[in-house]
Amino acid sequence: MTKHQAPRGMRDVLPPESERWQWLVSRCREMAHRYGYREIRTPLLEHTEVFLKGVGEGTDIVEHEMYTFPDRAGRSLSLRPEGTAGVVRAYIEHGMHTWPQPVKLYYVAEMFRYDRPQAGRYRQHTQFGAEVLGAPGPAADVDVLSLAVRTLQALGLREVRVHLNSVGDAQCRPGYLRVFREYFQAHYDRLDEDSRRRLVTNPLRILDSKVEQTRELARGAPRMLDYLCAECRAHFDAVVRRLEVLGIPVEVDPLIVRGLDYYTRTAAEVHYPKLGAQSTLFGGGRYDGLAEVLGGPPTPGVGFGMGLERVLLVLEEEGLLPEVAAGVQVYVCSEGASGEEEALRLVDSLRAAGVAAEADLLGRSLRAQLRAASRSGARWAVLVGLADVPEGEVVLRDLQAGQQQAVSAEDVVRWVRQGEEAGCGRTGAVS
Repeated sequence: MTKHQAPRGMRDVLPPESERWQWLVSRCREMAHRYGYREIRTPLLEHTEVFLKGVGEGTDIVEHEMYTFPDRAGRSLSLRPEGTAGVVRAYIEHGMHTWPQPVKLYYVAEMFRYDRPQAGRYRQHTQFGAEVLGAPGPAADVDVLSLAVRTLQALGLREVRVHLNSVGDAQCRPGYLRVFREYFQAHYDRLDEDSRRRLVTNPLRILDSKVEQTRELARGAPRMLDYLCAECRAHFDAVVRRLEVLGIPVEVDPLIVRGLDYYTRTAAEVHYPKLGAQSTLFGGGRYDGLAEVLGGPPTPGVGFGMGLERVLLVLEEEGLLPEVAAGVQVYVCSEGASGEEEALRLVDSLRAAGVAAEADLLGRSLRAQLRAASRSGARWAVLVGLADVPEGEVVLRDLQAGQQQAVSAEDVVRWVRQGEEAGCGRTGAVS
């Protein structure tokens, strides 16, 4: 028989890791709500054109990393490789420009990129992202970036650093691109093949090259910050100043780009220096031209996307993952046929009262059920149907303290919620 496995670069998340995922996602959602962001859920699939326009045909994502296929009607669909394009498409489609502005949205969603799997980086991965649509000023940039930074800090990653650059706008970028092309044209023979192609199609992407010789050339290239118009310079300076007011360290980094025409001004990455060469935790930026490219009204936008697998890996390396509570609080053990029915009723009433409860499903002996209760991680075991316990009472055992007592079946919820150790009533060993 063929042994089936998950596709390469995709993985199963099993308990207890799944509980750590629930914890992390709940913290992200909590922080987003504190900042006034509301959740948006977009389809896993989009028409491929959304990403061709929204991400850009000259990017690695579109050229090499998208999962694209025709549907039965011959339409080209793609699994989403990132979150922003779909969010902006939804903003346009549902007329969200008529809502009170700005519209602040967040998502926790699966992304798909056909890339070489690495530690903390998978072909199917989960991003926490946020977007501010309809606000052109630096305050929006700072709001969305501070949400991401404060989320990481709240998780215990205190030493995050914001790397910031500006890619200008339609007024100042053309002049810079002429100088930029001239610089790399003069070093054309030293460029790798991809960078030679990008010099024609999308020159700023050269700064993203992973080829060391090209990166060395990039470090000597003209800096966009030296060619900013007055408005872009004022915007950049205001973002830096406001982040510093918040006590968020900023490092100006001219190699950070968003190399498409509709990306404007702010380009950001956040690093955790203790990680060394692979220190990037998330990236973001402003994309004031994206809505128009996708057929909508002119709409300023700024946002970020954060890979949660990477965050979990860092939290584990730093010893910051919490001990996650077990799945159940109470394990109900029963003896005899009447005890099974009583256990069924008690488990149902516990669950109705909001208590996580479980009972034996395998018809095991009382001794085996107690072993299962201990392995489950439950704090309490409730023993029902015992011959020497009066009708209407059950035995409540504290599995941590190793003590037990007989209590009214109606009082089990109260005992569990109070978390008290049994200290009175009938006590004794139960075999």
